[in-house]
Amino acid sequence: MSDLPITVILPYYQAENTLKRAVGSILKQTFTKFELLLIDNRSTDMGPKIAQQMAQMDSRIRLLFEEEQGVVFAMNKGLLEARGKFIARMDADDVALPERLEKQHAFLLKNPEIGLVGSNARHVSDLPSKGLQRFVNWVNAFHSAEAIWTNRFVEIPLIQPSVLFRADLHRKYGLYRNGDFPEDYELFLRWLDAGVLFFQLPEVLHEWHDSTSRLTRTDSRYSQDAFYRTKAQYFAKWFKRVEPEKALWIWGAGRRSRQRARLLEQQGLKISGYYDLKNAQSKQVTCLSYQEIPNPGSQFILSMVGNYGAREKITNFLEERNYQAGSDFLLMA
Repeated sequence: MSDLPITVILPYYQAENTLKRAVGSILKQTFTKFELLLIDNRSTDMGPKIAQQMAQMDSRIRLLFEEEQGVVFAMNKGLLEARGKFIARMDADDVALPERLEKQHAFLLKNPEIGLVGSNARHVSDLPSKGLQRFVNWVNAFHSAEAIWTNRFVEIPLIQPSVLFRADLHRKYGLYRNGDFPEDYELFLRWLDAGVLFFQLPEVLHEWHDSTSRLTRTDSRYSQDAFYRTKAQYFAKWFKRVEPEKALWIWGAGRRSRQRARLLEQQGLKISGYYDLKNAQSKQVTCLSYQEIPNPGSQFILSMVGNYGAREKITNFLEERNYQAGSDFLLMA
């Protein structure tokens, strides 16, 4: 077992315009005892030459090549090659602020019960869309292990390339899986399902750079349908194990919510009915007004309302009725 504290894994593909900046931000870290794995994933631009030049200037850099195209294969290559006790993720178009590794490493040493730690992030983009900025604002609001766990079916409230985790996690619970789903979300849900605790430092220690070429914008594995299939799989697994005696009700009876609920039924769950703004009985589903929600105990309510601002209103309403997040209700939109 190596006594190297940290391995930073940075896969890259066609990253000639941003790689030097990303690598430079790691080499300027206040915490200096790390190795940096630069994994070329079949680039055809100047990226590999830039990586080679930087490796010649700093012995902490190791150059790797992954023939199989895709971030799953490049990340797994890095995990299998890593010698550090902790693994830091990094993207080729992002910037790690100087104290990131130092603060995250110190936190995990001080808190052995936590398996993975992220940090608040700054969103950097010239694109007109405000969607990712809203997402970063949402992510930055959650820090405790409990808050991350209870929001895991909305999304994992962490910026994936900002995290540092214990190297033994992938040995215990598996590497990234390849398929028609978001590989990082599936990995995080799998680890959380196994009982791993996640935490997020409130300091901004990472710059998340957005672009038209980001995989979340271009790859079908990051579509809403792909996310909801993954959510349904892990929610059903958890619900069958933890709350099998409770009747499952869905908050949100619109077409989109019912489509998403069918994914749960495909996982073997029975939907007892739906709550919405008003009673809307039909032959297909039982739909009651949310005002008819009973006292907590017999039902579990899963909200699938995705309208902007709806999560907060639904959470406030249920908590006023003494429903507890995690044991009486969760959000999935």
